[in-house]
Amino acid sequence: MNSIRRKMKNFLLLSICTLCFFLTGCTVNADEDPKLRDLDFTVLSEEMIPTELKEMIALKQKEAFAFSYSDGENLYLCIGYGEQKTGGYSIAVNDLYLTDNNIVVNTSLLGPTGDEVTSGSPSYPYIVLKTENLDKEVIFE
Repeated sequence: MNSIRRKMKNFLLLSICTLCFFLTGCTVNADEDPKLRDLDFTVLSEEMIPTELKEMIALKQKEAFAFSYSDGENLYLCIGYGEQKTGGYSIAVNDLYLTDNNIVVNTSLLGPTGDEVTSGSPSYPYIVLKTENLDKEVIFE
């Protein structure tokens, strides 16, 4: 009888340990890489975009894209939303900030409003942000 109780206790203990193991998996903590500060940026007009960067955008504009480009002095963050059926789209910068390990940029595509007159031809909305050149990986959200 003692042997059966001991086996039951061992089984129960093993079951509890196994359950605890499976319930405590890896999780991603949003505070692992907290925001240090917002980054100042300038939205570049077509005329202000460096020629080499314009050429890269022209090659990618039909599909959605997100990439960074540095000229050694500045960092350019380029985000495009691919081909849209009409004109009238714009892009909002929701966030651009620095963490210990990354630069994080978050944008949204804004469609034309109901009362806005749009062209019937496709458009390729994109935005180029110029900011300080930091040696960090860029995360596009």
